[in-house]
Amino acid sequence: MSKQLETMTPELKAFIEEWKAKPGNLIMVLHRVQQTYGYIPREIAIETSRILDVPLAKIYGVVTFYNFFRLQKAGKYNVQVCLGTACYLRGGDDIIKEFERKLGVGLNATTEDGMFSVEAVRCLGCCGLAPVAVVNGEVHGKLSSKDVDGIIKQYRERG
Repeated sequence: MSKQLETMTPELKAFIEEWKAKPGNLIMVLHRVQQTYGYIPREIAIETSRILDVPLAKIYGVVTFYNFFRLQKAGKYNVQVCLGTACYLRGGDDIIKEFERKLGVGLNATTEDGMFSVEAVRCLGCCGLAPVAVVNGEVHGKLSSKDVDGIIKQYRERG
C-alpha cells in the first residue's frame, strides 16, 4: 500500500490561524487535524508546528500521551475492543490479543492491505454484552477468542 502525502486543507489552516493566539490551543487544533484526516499525518504535524510556532516534539508528546490520537490511518474496518472493567474481567484482553494474532498487527496499527485496524478502548456502554468489540459502529458481544475468525471473515467478505 503506497503512502499518500497529505496536504493541509484551507479550512484547517484557517482553523489553526483562528486558534493560534488562544491558550491551550494545541489539543483543540490536534482534534481538528484528526477529525479532518482520521489521524495525525506527519506532514500536517510539521506544518501545524510551523504555524503555531510550537516544537514538533511537543506535538508528538501530546499525540503519544493521549490514546485518542492516532499516528496511522485507521483501516477500512476499525476494530475497537473494550477494556472497560466488565469487558476486561470477562476476557477483553484475550480478544484483543486474538485480533492482533489473526490480523498480524499490534494495537493502533493497520493491516498491510488497509482493511483492518485494532484499538483498545474504554467502556463502550455494553457491559451486559461483555466482552465486546465494535467494528465501524457494529457491536459484537459476549465474545470469546473463537469468535474472532468469524468476525474477520464477515468483514473480509464485505470487501
